[in-house]
Amino acid sequence: MIERSFTVVLEPEDEGGFSVSVPALPEIATQGDTLDEARAAAREAIALVLADRSVRGEVIPPSDTDARIERIQVAV
Repeated sequence: MIERSFTVVLEPEDEGGFSVSVPALPEIATQGDTLDEARAAAREAIALVLADRSVRGEVIPPSDTDARIERIQVAV
């Protein structure tokens, strides 16, 4: 089994909890009430998507450990 690493974006929600997205796997959208729950949901979602893509013979992206997420300020 090959291990891969993916960048996960954890965004706090106004009503509490965190939404989760994975830039390399755009079909993933999950959430958790705490950071730990959000991370666990992300791991599970990533594993499911990779397994599904593998079964379908679809491309599995390489690890994206070089990905960067930055905050950019814009005047409005």
